[in-house]
Formats: sequence, structure tokens, C-alpha cells
Amino acid sequence: MGKLKEVDARNISTQKEGVSPGSVQSVERALELLECLAHSSAWVGISELSHATGQPVGTIHRLLMTLVAREYVVRDNRTRRYALGPAFRRLASTDLQTPDWVKIGNPHLRELVEISGETANLVVKEGNRAVYVAQAQPMRTVRMFTELGNRVFLHCTGCGKVLLAYQPESVIAAIIAETGLPRSTEVTITDPGQLQQELDLIRQRGYALDNGEQEEGVRCLAVPVYSLQGRVVAALSVSGPGSRLDSRRIPGLLPHLKRISASISSVLAASQERGENR
Repeated sequence: MGKLKEVDARNISTQKEGVSPGSVQSVERALELLECLAHSSAWVGISELSHATGQPVGTIHRLLMTLVAREYVVRDNRTRRYALGPAFRRLASTDLQTPDWVKIGNPHLRELVEISGETANLVVKEGNRAVYVAQAQPMRTVRMFTELGNRVFLHCTGCGKVLLAYQPESVIAAIIAETGLPRSTEVTITDPGQLQQELDLIRQRGYALDNGEQEEGVRCLAVPVYSLQGRVVAALSVSGPGSRLDSRRIPGLLPHLKRISASISSVLAASQERGENR
């Protein structure tokens, strides 16, 4: 988690057909940038956005400055790359069918941080990726951190494997075919048969582990979150250095994760009943 990857500009193209008559060009261009970032599985540089959209680098830079200032886009100052920001997620959550995960999850994530001393995450599935929608962090020097809105592969993260495990078999097969199970570390599962065995095990025991499969030295323990209808709609996890979050801690942490997941599921169900997902 938190690992930056290169992105193929061909995969983030919005396939623009042209500017509509009467439209405002700057708005069209800003929306095109947001669509490119939404289609990306990783952080994106200005040159890649320019290649994908055909917009001049200078124009993109000016638009991104505005979008960053309004928190629709976030910038990694070290790599000078960009991703969707919290304001974009907040805007998306105004849809009545989309829960406000930050509002629903944050109190419970903070409780999980206090119990575990590690980073707590709430992650949902969007297409063939897992997306971080809420997070709470401990007050420690060494901790795990991922920008909200960061998109990662489903097969090599704890939360991603939970979300994948409870999909119909046809959906699992389609995602495997689309992504190709790329390798992030030496222990990433890249064989479809081995992944299927892992997903079967997750369904049997009700939780998933990422033992350095997304990023070396990082471990994650994840459990499902359920909707009012009983579907798995999110995953709750704790993540931290493998030296701290080792196998001896799993039996003690797991009951707390399942209890807090049940609390989040209850809050979500109540908001769905009232139609108050905003």
C-alpha cells in the first residue's frame, strides 16, 4: 500500500470525441483530466496526462493547480504525480446510492487505531480495482499511509482479496482476465489457480491476509463489511510493518476487526433504511 507505480497512458485515455457545441473549453479540459485520473490505477504525471488528452503541458499544469487547491486532485510532492482527491470522493458520495464512507467509517477506524496501534483502512471495489475511501492513522513515526482515492489491484492486498472473494465466479474470472495478476513483490500471487485457493480460504475463515504481497515488509489483516442486503460492499483492515503486525497478533486483533466491521455494517444498514447515505 502507498507504493507508486507507472501508468500506461493508453489505459487512462477518455476517448474524447470532441468538444460539444456551446461548451466551456476550460471546463471540458478539467473534466477530461478528472476522467483520466479516475481511469488510472496509479498516480499520474503531467506528461502522461498530456499524452492521454492531447492538452498542452502548461494548460494541464494550470488546471491541476486549481483542482489541487479545491482538493479535487492531490499531488505527491516527492514524485510530482497526481491522483483524485477527497473533494472528488465527497462529491461522488452525494449520490443516494453511494455511502459517505468517511462519515460512516471514521469513528470506527479511530477505535481500531487505538486498539491496534496501526493504520486502519476502509476500502471498496470499483471496477477491477480496490479504492481507499477512509483511513485513520496512529501517532507513530513508522506507519502505513495511502492517499484516499488510491486504486490498487485486488489480488495482492488484504482488502482487495476480501472484496474479490465474495464476487460471483464470473466476475472473478473476468477481473483475472483483465488485470493478468501482475506481480508487485516476490510473494505476490500471480497464478489463477493459487489465487482461487486463497479466495476459497478467505470465504471459509472470514478474513484475508496480505503478507508483503503489495509492498515488501508491509502486512495487512482485512475483514468484510456488509450492506443492508447482506452483500459484501467494503473491507476493513489494519496495516503496518510486518515486524509489528506479525502472525502472533492476528488472533488478538481479529475479534476486534470483526466486531468493528459489524458496527460499520449496522451503521450502513441503518443509513440505507433511512435513505441517508449522504
